[in-house]
Amino acid sequence: MICVNGEPLEYESGMTVADVLKLRNYAFRMLAVWIDGALVPRKAYASTSVPDGAEVQVLHMIAGG
Repeated sequence: MICVNGEPLEYESGMTVADVLKLRNYAFRMLAVWIDGALVPRKAYASTSVPDGAEVQVLHMIAGG
């Protein structure tokens, strides 16, 4: 089991950041993702594994004025 923004998500072996985003329906292009407090570069979402038990934070990057 992993935790995504405080909500549990069933862990799947080999799961990547891109998989987590797809499973949680994050479609917004400008996202910032942290795994256990470490920032994951956007270009690495498809190749970065999410370990079982991880705390994943996903934030929408929005600016306004």
